[in-house]
Amino acid sequence: MIYPDIRTAAFIDRPNRFVAHVELDGAVQTVHVKNTGRCKELLLPGAEVFLCASDNPARKTKYDLVAVRREDGSIVNIDSQAPNQVCLEWLQTQGFDRIAAEFTWGDSRIDFMMEKGEERWLLEVKGCTLNIDGIGYFPDAPTERGVKHLHELTRAAKEDWHAAVAFVIAMEGVTEVRPNDATQPTFGIALEEARAAGVMVLHLPCRVTPNSLEIIAKNIFASTQPTERSFGL
Repeated sequence: MIYPDIRTAAFIDRPNRFVAHVELDGAVQTVHVKNTGRCKELLLPGAEVFLCASDNPARKTKYDLVAVRREDGSIVNIDSQAPNQVCLEWLQTQGFDRIAAEFTWGDSRIDFMMEKGEERWLLEVKGCTLNIDGIGYFPDAPTERGVKHLHELTRAAKEDWHAAVAFVIAMEGVTEVRPNDATQPTFGIALEEARAAGVMVLHLPCRVTPNSLEIIAKNIFASTQPTERSFGL
């Protein structure tokens, strides 16, 4: 995915989950933060951030904050809508006969249902932006919804669906995602239960620039054997 007309600004502060103050062209602007996670290790005073103009003229904020440059110079995409979009673009290269988004299964809406011949897949997508010593961790804020989705995938795997959870790693230099037990231990427990039931756990690294995000994993659905996989260049 590509963002048009990216602007560069300096982060000032974040008064709440939804907005931040940045310095753009010498003036203070209020911008929408497209991520309700904490991102405290990323959104530091003075950090270089990247803004995309909204196409909604009725909005109070003109720009969305979509990415930030870490102190080590690397860029992290924090747009919470981006993982699903880039995952759809990637799935369209994986040879499926049908891909349906927001598929209702059980008591949840699962991000994607895919069909390939007689195979039926359910795939839930999680975006990872928390990097601790080169390892990605999820979640960076409590997510009961995420735990519920893992339970649904576990049940689906027991009912002869192929099921997978994909961690889209929205930063470079990270190839592994672990459950963030310090933030929500129930997510890690649910992930272990899902893996034991046969849910495939995918770690999908990305190519990240200020104006783009792209999954770089190759075709991984040739084999349906449940496993945990990390896919690099």
